[in-house]
Order: sequence, then structure tokens, then C-alpha cells
Amino acid sequence: MKKLKLKKERLLPLTLTAFIVLLDQLTKALIVKNMPIYERPIYEHIDVFNNGFLWICHVRNKAIAFSLGNNLPEFLKPILFIIVPILVLAFLAWYYFSSDEFTKLQRWAVAGIIGGGVGNIIDRIFRPDGVVDFISVNIYGLFGWPRWPTFNVADSSVVICCIFLFVTIVFAKKNKTEEASNE
Repeated sequence: MKKLKLKKERLLPLTLTAFIVLLDQLTKALIVKNMPIYERPIYEHIDVFNNGFLWICHVRNKAIAFSLGNNLPEFLKPILFIIVPILVLAFLAWYYFSSDEFTKLQRWAVAGIIGGGVGNIIDRIFRPDGVVDFISVNIYGLFGWPRWPTFNVADSSVVICCIFLFVTIVFAKKNKTEEASNE
């Protein structure tokens, strides 16, 4: 088995992980302290720009993205929403430290994914009412929805960093293919 490598270039991106977890939990704590929980954000929200585009509201999600799995039996939810994500994050962290395949930019993306994942797992374990979501964006009817499903800092981090990781992997493969054809 390969020994885990703890070099500076592998440890430095973990500052992003810590920052995301801290920012995520701090913003959620502020929302919990200052806003009542509502089933639908339309009832109670702060309109950030006074134009309906960005709302701050307080809703809870007892499932995963887009409330998927909300109707699953209660005994399955801890397995699917806590244990499986912890195992996925543990594997990702192990691969992060043991693999030489990631570029520096990809390590930052993976660190952001881990930070977002940890932020939401903390809520799933310690907030019985569900993950705190508070950012609601108007998407003007895209996908037939008036607003994007409400999300939080952790969700944003996972989505943005996954997209970034995907793009860097695609371009890295494209560059390798072009280099191989030029030889």
C-alpha cells in the first residue's frame, strides 16, 4: 500500500476546506439565530437587491440536493444521507493524499468539494430539523421553476468545485491527447 504523502502542495489546499466549513457553519448559525424556519421561502425572506433576484430565507432540507429522498423511509435516511457521504468523503480524502494524478488546481477543487461535503454532514448529524438552506435565486422560469431550489455555502462549494474539477480533467485529457498526437 502506498504511503500517504503530506507535502505542502497537498496540505495547502486544505485551508480552503477549513475556510468553507467555517464560512458555511457561520452563515448557517446566523440564519438559525436571526430568521424563523419556513416551509417555503416565499413567506419570509429578505430581498437582497429589492428586485426579487436574490433572497435570503431560512428553510430546512432533510434530504439531499433538490430535496431528493425526502420521502424515503426514516431508517434509510441516516444510511444514505450521513454514512454513505462520509464514506465517499473519506475515499476522496484518501485518494487526494495517495494519488499523484491531481494537478495543483484540481487539488484545490477537491478540497472545496470536501469542505462543502463536511459542512452539510455536520448539519445532518447535529441539526435534527435538517440542513440549513438560505440562498434562493430567481431563475426566471428556467426548467419550469420560478426559483432555483434553496441552497447554502456548502452546496455552492460542492457544485462550483465539481464543475471546476470536471473542466480541468476534460482539458487535461484533451491536452494529453494533443501532445500524444504531436509526437
